[in-house]
Amino acid sequence: MIRIRQGEVVKILAQRPEITEILVNVDGRHQRAVNYDHLTGTVQVGDTVVLNTTAVHKKLGTGGSHFVMANLNQQSTDPPEAGHIMKLRYTPCQVKVLSVEEDDSPYSQVMKQITSLEGMPVVAATLHSMLPAAAAALHRLGRGRWRVAYIMTDGAALPIALSSMVKLLKEKKIIHHTITCGHAFGGDLEAVNIYSALLAAKAVAKADVAVVAMGPGIVGTGSKYGYTGLEQGQVVNAVHTLGGRAVAVPRISFADRRERHRGLSHHTGTALGDVALARCTVALPRLEGEKKALVEQQLKTSGISEKHDIIEVDATPAIEALREAGINVTTMGRTIEQDREFFLAAGAAGVVAARFLNK
Repeated sequence: MIRIRQGEVVKILAQRPEITEILVNVDGRHQRAVNYDHLTGTVQVGDTVVLNTTAVHKKLGTGGSHFVMANLNQQSTDPPEAGHIMKLRYTPCQVKVLSVEEDDSPYSQVMKQITSLEGMPVVAATLHSMLPAAAAALHRLGRGRWRVAYIMTDGAALPIALSSMVKLLKEKKIIHHTITCGHAFGGDLEAVNIYSALLAAKAVAKADVAVVAMGPGIVGTGSKYGYTGLEQGQVVNAVHTLGGRAVAVPRISFADRRERHRGLSHHTGTALGDVALARCTVALPRLEGEKKALVEQQLKTSGISEKHDIIEVDATPAIEALREAGINVTTMGRTIEQDREFFLAAGAAGVVAARFLNK
């Protein structure tokens, strides 16, 4: 069951498009909560709000905040007439969107006609924290002339508004268009699935390259198949089906204390070694010594080095681009300095995709 409590808004902590962070008095304690303005309207100090407090009560990392379910002081307005596709379907939070493929969309005819990505490079990432390095590399190496679309899947956070990083990347024109697919919502364009999202990136957003990754957060269990990052293999298959050129980001870390994530993560081994049925390019940053030897052995053991094309590149331009843009990014709470190989791997995919664009 959902753990529901009422609280009073005592302070507005931060606001950005479609999202408000608030401090609420709930059960006699002041705690943080998130309000999605698009779903539950605006909030003001003094408002009484109904909260989903499940994740905080369970001390969870994924979704670990209070979320406003309703504002008892806010009278909701009717949704826009256009569009009839529901996301979060058959839940109390289902939200109507205008999907890029449906007949009411101004792009419906374009979407009915396009069937191929025509070789467009697509960076297939897993964690949301891989997005900045990959996109920054493309921005720097392309000198800002390439249009980069970010496709957010529904493997983690569903509202794109939750990502302050996406907002920052758009402001700096490192990414130009956002597309939310599946049950993810709030992008510049909405799409029913990854296939139509990819085609919309090509035909509607006029992107030269796309980066696909879930939003903030990831669900994992430690088991071979029980994690949402498995979708990377499915993205590779979709890109192949549509005539694109997939560039996969391997998850590499020498800072993670968990043995299954040391060097090449077992997640990458499953997603690219087992789930991906189509051949793709796996971008690898230059490593040295024992680190290089370990990752190469893991690529061989997982079957990735035989199944896919491995391209090793200097990924430092991605790190330099992030620093020059003043973008601070972390993964699992770790900075670039603390987990350098993770971000180099993401940047390497951007470098490889840039090479494909320059051919």
